[in-house]
Amino acid sequence: MIHRLVALLVIGLLAESGGAHAQTIATSSSQGDRLQLAALQQAAVEADPRFRELQLYEAQAELRVANIGAEMKPAISVDALTQYQSDVPTPPPFLPGGTPLFLPPKGTIDAFVRLDQRLFDATVGTRKAVEQARLAETQARLRTALFSLRQEVNDAFFAAALLQERSRALAATITELETRLRETSVRVREGAALASDAAAVEVALLQRRQDEDAIRANRIAALLRLSNLTGRDVGEADTLAPPDVTAAVAEARRSSAARNRPEFVQYARTQERLAREQNAATQQDRPRVSAFARGGVGRPGLNFIDDEFQTYGMVGVQLHWRAWAGGTSGREAKELELQRQIASADEAAFTKALERATETDSTSIDRLERAITLDDRIVELREQIVRTSEIRFREGVLTASEYVDRTTDLLEARFAQAGHRVELAEAGARFLTSLGLEVR
Repeated sequence: MIHRLVALLVIGLLAESGGAHAQTIATSSSQGDRLQLAALQQAAVEADPRFRELQLYEAQAELRVANIGAEMKPAISVDALTQYQSDVPTPPPFLPGGTPLFLPPKGTIDAFVRLDQRLFDATVGTRKAVEQARLAETQARLRTALFSLRQEVNDAFFAAALLQERSRALAATITELETRLRETSVRVREGAALASDAAAVEVALLQRRQDEDAIRANRIAALLRLSNLTGRDVGEADTLAPPDVTAAVAEARRSSAARNRPEFVQYARTQERLAREQNAATQQDRPRVSAFARGGVGRPGLNFIDDEFQTYGMVGVQLHWRAWAGGTSGREAKELELQRQIASADEAAFTKALERATETDSTSIDRLERAITLDDRIVELREQIVRTSEIRFREGVLTASEYVDRTTDLLEARFAQAGHRVELAEAGARFLTSLGLEVR
């Protein structure tokens, strides 16, 4: 009787020591940051090298628009020419058989400055509009590409979060098995239990530690992927907090057609760009009017009879009108209209694919909500079974193998519970991401 009391006292002290050790581990693990999915998604977008392209495309478009606008400003050019001709026109002689009155020079020199000012050009405004529409489309396409990073972050985040929850459930089982092993070892030394009982508990403990090591390695891999995506160091001590998206998902499911995806903005910008190009195609054959002024010095000048250097000047107005070009402008406009129809077909196909994806996620959400309700009850029952089995194992009524089987069943139930909770949060986040909504 005294030996049994001493044994129970030792077991109690060891249990308190194990609990203190577990509390120390929990305290040290809580020293890391608590990471939110929304912040990691935004960090991934900003860490992507393509993020700075938004400003680069804008600066590029500003330069192109400035060049088009410069066509309506005065343009000054300087030209110079010297040449020698092998022959020149010979005027008739003043008297029959006599010499000509003058002979144009074969060598000429001309240097002049020309000023051009475009007075009317209907294509300038349309070409500016095309460049601005192209910028909007390019930026929309880039935002679409960056938006895909959100789903990659979701995959890495929830993979690590699932392993995190499994690690917690496994840690509780390991603690329980360590306690049972210490108790069983004491009972073996007292002769109250067989050595095979302690061996069975120790084997189960070693297997759980192997599972713990595998989970840790897989979680590190998921965290490394998350670190690479977000550009920040995500360590083992950091805690991933799955978002509570229940209210947001319910609101999104009640709404009719949520068109918040950046792809829809991209399709709209494509249609706008094609419309602008259509308008520009119809304007390119319109007349263009410009004024010019030219002043220079030449030998000869405007008076080609004089073989001396002369200054000269001239002004005028120039008209350019491509009255007929074989119908190319009309065909270009029709081609762009066909391209608009193609873009509309792509948008319709994307909408249908999005509807199919959200329907699948919606079904998964309903299933997981039902599963979680059952998980809570299953874990509760498994815990009752394990507590009863623990008492029976201490009394020697239940074998160690049977007790280990009960703990394994409880661990699997906890795994399922943790997995379904993380999967529900993941399905909700994927549902919101598919609709283009922010996960908060």
